[in-house]
Amino acid sequence: MRNMLVKPRVLVLRKLTAEVEERLAKTYEAVFSLDDKPMVPEAIAQALYDYEALVPTVSDRITAVMLKGAGVRTRMIANVGVGCSNIDVAAARDAGIAVSNTPDVLTDATADTALLLILSVTRRAFAAEKMLREGRWGGFSIVGGLGASIQDKVLGIIGMGRIGQAVARRAALGFGMKIVYYNRSPVSGLGFEAQGLDSIDAVMAVADVVSVHVPGGGGTPLVTAAHIARMKPSAYLVNTARGDSLDQTALIAALAGKRIAGAGFDVFAKEPEVPETLRKMENVTLLPHIGSATEEVRTAMGHMAVDNLDAYFEGRALPSRVV
Repeated sequence: MRNMLVKPRVLVLRKLTAEVEERLAKTYEAVFSLDDKPMVPEAIAQALYDYEALVPTVSDRITAVMLKGAGVRTRMIANVGVGCSNIDVAAARDAGIAVSNTPDVLTDATADTALLLILSVTRRAFAAEKMLREGRWGGFSIVGGLGASIQDKVLGIIGMGRIGQAVARRAALGFGMKIVYYNRSPVSGLGFEAQGLDSIDAVMAVADVVSVHVPGGGGTPLVTAAHIARMKPSAYLVNTARGDSLDQTALIAALAGKRIAGAGFDVFAKEPEVPETLRKMENVTLLPHIGSATEEVRTAMGHMAVDNLDAYFEGRALPSRVV
C-alpha cells in the first residue's frame, strides 16, 4: 500500500466534469487539460515518464512503443470509456502497468443514442430539418419526405453485450421491432423475444436496421465490406461502437451507390475527421461521438476512473480492471 501522504502525480489528458476534477485535486497532484484538445503523441509518450498515473479518454492513443520505453514511470492508466482500444493492453500487461475502464455507467445513454440514430435515419430527420432551416419547406404534404416505420421491422444487433441488449430491449418492448442478433458467446436471460443467428452475414441479410456494438482497435474491422454487401437495399446501419468497428470506406461506398437506404454514425474511423462525401449526404445522421454525453453519465464515468485510481494507490483490487 502506498503512503498517500505523498500525493501521486496524475495527468488528466482531457477535461472532465468539474465535480470529478475537484475530487482528483483533493487526493492527487493532478495536472488537468486547460483547452480540452487532444495531446500529440510525443506529449503522451513523455507523460509516461513524468507521471505515476494517466487518465486518458478513448481518443488518446497509448501505443506499445510508448509503453515499452525504458524508464517509464506510469504504473496505472485509468481510461475514461467502456473500451480500451486506444491502449495497447498487451504491452501494458508486459510492462506491469495496470489499466482500468468505466463499464456499465454509459450503457443506457449509449443505447438511447443508438435509438436516436435509428429513428433519425429511418424517418429522414436530417433531410427534413435541413429543408426547413433552409427555407425550402412548402408546407404539409402527404407524399413528401417519406421515411420508413420501424414497427414490426427486423433490428439486427451485431454484438449482444450490455449495450446491444439495452438497444434491443428498447426496440423490442418500446417500438415493437423483431430482434435478431449475432454474438460470439451464448446469450441468455434477455427478458424479451430475440433470435440468435450464427453469423454476421446472416444478421445482415435479414435485418431492416443493423446496430453495431462490437469492439474496435483490432486492426481489421469486425464488420467488413463483405458483410455490408449482404444488406438489403432498403436497410439502414447504425454505429455507436467504435469508428473502426466496421469498414467505414465500404459503408460510404454502399451509401453513395444507394445499395443501402441510409446510416447513422456517432463514431468515425479517424476522429475528429469526417469524410466530406459523408458530410454531404442527406440519407445519414452524423453525431460527434456523443453516445455517453450527458452530465450524469460523464460524471459517473469520471468517478469510476477515480475509484480505480484510489484502489490502485491504496493497494486494493481495481473495481473495473482490464489489465
